[in-house]
Amino acid sequence: MPSEQKSSKAFKPSSLHSLRVLIGYVEVMKSNDECLREKMVLTRIGLAGLAVMGQNLALNIAEKGFPISVYNRTTSKVDETVERAKAEGDLPLYGFHDPKSFVLSIQKPRVIIMLVKAGAPVDQTIETLSVHMEEGDCIIDGGNEWYENTERREKAMVERGLLYLGMGVSGGEEGARHGPSLMPGGSYEAYKNIEDILLKVAAQVPDSGPCVTYIGKGGSGNFVKMVHNGIEYGDMQLIAEAYDVLKSVGKLSNDELQRVFSEWNRGELLSFLIEITADIFGIKDDKADGYLVDKVLDKTGMKGTGKWTVQQAADLSVAAPTIAASLDSRFLSGLKDERVEAAKVFKSGGFSDVLSEQSVDKEKLIEEVRQALYASKICSYAQGMNLIRAKSIEKGWDLKLGELARIWKGGCIIRAIFLDRIKKAYDRNAELSNLLVDPEFAKEIIDRQAAWRRVVCLAINAGISTPGMSASLAYFDTYRRGSVPANLVQAQRDYFGAHTYERTDMPGSFHTEWFKIAQQSKN
Repeated sequence: MPSEQKSSKAFKPSSLHSLRVLIGYVEVMKSNDECLREKMVLTRIGLAGLAVMGQNLALNIAEKGFPISVYNRTTSKVDETVERAKAEGDLPLYGFHDPKSFVLSIQKPRVIIMLVKAGAPVDQTIETLSVHMEEGDCIIDGGNEWYENTERREKAMVERGLLYLGMGVSGGEEGARHGPSLMPGGSYEAYKNIEDILLKVAAQVPDSGPCVTYIGKGGSGNFVKMVHNGIEYGDMQLIAEAYDVLKSVGKLSNDELQRVFSEWNRGELLSFLIEITADIFGIKDDKADGYLVDKVLDKTGMKGTGKWTVQQAADLSVAAPTIAASLDSRFLSGLKDERVEAAKVFKSGGFSDVLSEQSVDKEKLIEEVRQALYASKICSYAQGMNLIRAKSIEKGWDLKLGELARIWKGGCIIRAIFLDRIKKAYDRNAELSNLLVDPEFAKEIIDRQAAWRRVVCLAINAGISTPGMSASLAYFDTYRRGSVPANLVQAQRDYFGAHTYERTDMPGSFHTEWFKIAQQSKN
């Protein structure tokens, strides 16, 4: 097949491949005929689930020289993928309409990547495929799955003699096609079976190599991808706030915004998200006058990973206010009708006049918003890294934070030049408690904090919400203080709930009859 047949096609019962599948089946049934085994021609890997991400990843694998079998429950998707493979260079991709032929077409130990919707569809696909698999074969879930589901499935597969990986795949359809960031976690043996494929398929960064590494045990790959997505939520929110301040307070046009973001993308903010933001501002509406971005409804969708990240932060007692603020902002954006009515209610309160009263130096505002955005990003990434670190300690995963920053430098949605600084920070100190106290990041925060504060104050005075920037600033201001008002909160807890407290001047746990003492002092 891959070595003898150059054209890509979906195989049908009458095809030559059916004979080879039959030969393969005979071999699976333990035939001792070595001659038959020599005649077998099998693919290197399989992929099940041919929606946008699955199709593009399959074509990427084939383009890198690895013959691949593909399968989808909806057979038209198989044919569509085969046609794409033919059109995009006669790639060694082979389609199958039934799961048995699909599985038996892959060389041993078989490796199959699934790219299907998280939850029940994953379990259903595993059941469909695993009945045809043998001991030592491997299944890889490449979707955005809850990490505990991956750990459950890995244990179940071990009982069947199968290997299992949960692999985060980031980069969207373009990344999947031309080089994603890959985050595989689970069976190390399974990872080594396909390491050669992943190293070539992943995004390639000249100074740091392929954007893939073995993440760790269990569901670590899915967990890291989940937090990556949470950081992505924060990044997108911060960029949206920068846009809002520049547009609403600075009165920048879309042409000016495109120029500003393009310029930012040549400096310390250079990143995929800044790049595409600049592109968005330049797109004219093809259905009406004006720019398309102004016609997009201000309701943000989500698929759950940001919510999971915030929930995990709460469970692990890790502060992640910037990511939480971005999630809250998505929730509030969904209340479009309520917000429209609220705008009418509060218009009489003079809120609509606040912006018209603002007079700003446009170029100064642009520079200060740039600095505020960068400083806020540092805090957001610090929160995400601390969350990964806390989970790694809890689960014994021994995750390497610097290595995670390295594999995020290319392919993924949050790829940015900024990540190189994060990698170097962890290279300097692998046990770094927080990115904020890395000497280089600390200096960058100090240099930008005045502009950051001015932007947040300006936005507040203009009635423009900047929850992400404000949350990042509050996180920084709390973290940098040796004393915070938590002493009063703890005293309140002891007052009404006898929760006890510690003292600053002596060891031990204490409880005070606050109510009795207060009453005595009033008499």
